[in-house]
This record gives sequence, C-alpha cells and structure tokens, in this order.
Amino acid sequence: MNLGSPDSVSVPDVRNYLMEFLMDARVIDYPYLFRKVLVGGLIVPFRAAKSAEAYKIIWTKEGSPLIVLTRQLQEALQKVVNEPVEIAMRYGNPSMEAAFERLLQKMPELEEVIAVPLYPHYAMASYETAVEYAKEVHRRKKYSFRLNFIRPFYNESHYLRALSEQIRPYVSQQYDHILFSYHGVPARHIKKTDPTGAHCLQSAGCCETASPAHARCYRHQCFATTREVVRLLDIPAGKYSNSFQSRLGKGWLEPFTDIRLEEMPKEGIKKLLILCPAFVSDCLETLEEIAIRGKETFMNAGGEAYTMIPCLNTDPLWVEALAGWVKEIGAGARNMILNEE
Repeated sequence: MNLGSPDSVSVPDVRNYLMEFLMDARVIDYPYLFRKVLVGGLIVPFRAAKSAEAYKIIWTKEGSPLIVLTRQLQEALQKVVNEPVEIAMRYGNPSMEAAFERLLQKMPELEEVIAVPLYPHYAMASYETAVEYAKEVHRRKKYSFRLNFIRPFYNESHYLRALSEQIRPYVSQQYDHILFSYHGVPARHIKKTDPTGAHCLQSAGCCETASPAHARCYRHQCFATTREVVRLLDIPAGKYSNSFQSRLGKGWLEPFTDIRLEEMPKEGIKKLLILCPAFVSDCLETLEEIAIRGKETFMNAGGEAYTMIPCLNTDPLWVEALAGWVKEIGAGARNMILNEE
C-alpha cells in the first residue's frame, strides 16, 4: 500500500486526487463542514493547477513515478516469494478493493492477506489512514479472509541495513553535511496519537525518554531511524541533522527543510547530501520538492554542491527485507504483524 497519485497531469484529475486526499479526516483533522470549505473552497482551487504543473515535471511516459516504482517493487518481490502480490493506493488507483479482488482471482480459497503500508513511521496521516482504509473496505465487502498489517518498520534491522547501504556510496564522498528530511505533520497529530495523552511534545527530551507513546510517535520514530543509520554508517556528530518538509500551514514539526536549506550555506555548509527516509518510493515530494526546488533554494543561498539520495525504490536489499518478512510470516513468525484481528 502506497499513498497514491492522480490518474494524469490534467487539472481535473489532479483536483479530484487532491479532494480525496485532503478531505481525509486523518490528513486535515478538522470538522467535516469546515474541512469541506477549507479544502474545496480554498486549498484545492488554488493548488490544483500548480500541483498539475509540478506533476508534469516528474511524470514519465509510463505514468506517475510513485505508481510506476510501486509496481516495479511488486514485480521484484513477486519474483522471490510464492504468495501472490498486489498493490493498492490509499488515494486514487489502483484501489484497495481492486487489489483484494485480484488476490481472490488468483487464490479463491484465500485465508489471510498481509497488507504492507509502505510507510516506515507511524503517522495518522499516512500509516494510520492506510490501515483504517483497508479495514473499512474489508468490512464493507464482507471478505472472509483475515486482514493483518506489517507494523511500522522504522527500527527493523533489515530495513535499516537497506537504507544505510543505499546511503553509503554517497557518504564515502566529500560532503559537509547530510540532512534527513522527513515529511512534516502538524504537531497536534503527534499529540493526538499519543496513547498516554501526557508524553509527546511535553518536554524537550520527550523523544529520548522511554514511553509507550513511542509506538505511535512519528517524531520519535523519525529520530530513531536517523540515529540508527548514523550509527551504522559511523557518521560523526555535527555532520547530520533532521528536518521536516511539505508543511501546510502553521504548527507543523520543526525545523522546516526549506528554511534550513536557506540557512545552511550561511553556516558554512556548502556541500549537502539530502535524503527523505519517510518515503520508500520516489514521488512528487522527493523528485520535485527536494531534488528540484530544494536544490534551487540551497544553491541560490550560496551552496556549492547538492545531492539528493534516491529512495529505496526497488533496491535489492529492500526487496530482500520485504521478502524476508513474508517468509517469516509464512513460517509462523508474527513479530512483524501490527495486530491480529
């Protein structure tokens, strides 16, 4: 399961996609009527044409990079596992229902589906909404098979190995700094997903203080991924930092990537490596926002070299990690399962 993409770069298709995406109550968590006015009356009318132009820049002859890369990941995984593999998008096509139906066509006696939300970290606007969407389709269609989910894998060893090895060739070159740019979320989302109701964002060191809240804390999980990658690659202190991109409005997690890209050259950081670990597949937010606009911002501020490290996409170690989880589950191990229904 991945986020999704418009069916084409036409303004109507982009508008429809944005409406579905932004009307999700786990993305913009305001009351329905206010959200309807905000999204339908203000955000989408002003963003649809601009977003369509951004999609045109990255669109390939095969279609949306996100869809194409997810399809390629499916094909790569299918070559190394026996179980049928299908893809679904949270928004747009292919849908969750279509994926379930294709699985049933291949295996009419299907007993269990394991869904893999392709989000390493738990956030209500990404992982949680994907899980709840799949559950809702499963309930509404009254499918007889069980539905379970791979848990967020931000600290899973095979994922971390794949991510670290993806980065290693770049850090072997000369650079001043490596920026881990995670997708931003509103701070209120962090508080809403805190099961204790009293830990997240309550102190400066909350992400480093052990708590049951960390199981659903996006900020903690992002920092944990960075910490483990830095350890695996032996990146010195002071040579790396975290930031958050793609903000929409006030009150989002800081520091902001675009602001840091303006500030870094003035701090003596002239040669920058940047990666987006919240994504496993390159998409609009990596290919256009970071690789193109981010580079312009950094270079115009006085930077000398700017390199975006690609997402895992179809990296063999990433495919191997996914295949390993499938095989473990097939052998009866359930440690990667979020919950048993």
